[in-house]
Amino acid sequence: MDLSADANTSMILEGDGFLLEVLPERGGGIGRLEWNGVPVLRGACGLSPLDLASFPLVPFSNRIAAGHFSFAGHEVSIAPNMSSVDAANPLHGFGWLSAWAAVPCADGQIAIEHVHRRGGWPWQYRARQTFAVSPAGLTMRLALLNADDTPMPAGLGFHPYFPREARTLYRGLHRTEWLVDASGLPTGRQDQPTAQDWWHGQPIASRVVDTVYEGREGDLEIVQPEHGIRITMRPSANLGCTVVYTPADADFFCVEPVSHSTDPLNCPAAQHAMHILQPDEEMVAEVLFSVSAL
Repeated sequence: MDLSADANTSMILEGDGFLLEVLPERGGGIGRLEWNGVPVLRGACGLSPLDLASFPLVPFSNRIAAGHFSFAGHEVSIAPNMSSVDAANPLHGFGWLSAWAAVPCADGQIAIEHVHRRGGWPWQYRARQTFAVSPAGLTMRLALLNADDTPMPAGLGFHPYFPREARTLYRGLHRTEWLVDASGLPTGRQDQPTAQDWWHGQPIASRVVDTVYEGREGDLEIVQPEHGIRITMRPSANLGCTVVYTPADADFFCVEPVSHSTDPLNCPAAQHAMHILQPDEEMVAEVLFSVSAL
């Protein structure tokens, strides 16, 4: 296993066929992930956080409607944090827009940390990512500590981008698909009695969606016939939702394991709420990426 760094701007982890590039100063994101030379994630293709191969979602996932919610008897307002994409609603938390720093960790791993001292999000917190490879695959671990003196709503997730070809398949079993408006906020839900593949075995490009699925059962699987690989994501049990983003005519798509549905603080119909972290309490989530040849 090989680990190297370049002035803390790029950290490389290699082992068991994987090559991972982590970019701490770019939102703690990933620049590339390959397996035996084959791209598992879309490589970073520009300077925006949205051009990365993946980035962390902390301390919440997706959007908060108008940046406003009530919590513990207080009214909380958060300004939009990526106005070029959404001028009305803050999205994806604050970790992806912050610089992270390398911290000590076990040999053969990468660990980076980001400390938030109030501001846009009115609670102090500390987030840490740890990356490790093994014969089982690449494990991405994300931990969030409430460093404030009052309870804090909390959510975690991962936002990977995958290459998309005409025959690319995605299979994830969920019981609920949310209907959303033009900005991605929930307007209603479709429930099934059992978890199902909402693509029914058809290529990922056969549907254009940007929504969240609840009630995940089992792993998430992506098949890339053109690249000859199968990717399996095994999220931890507390990542019971999956955001899927398949823009029309794009060469990528996103499958994002997350801990809560979109805007749960304002949506009483959400099945997966944000966790409430007490002072000094920590929330941990992880996902294992396994890759095999077809």
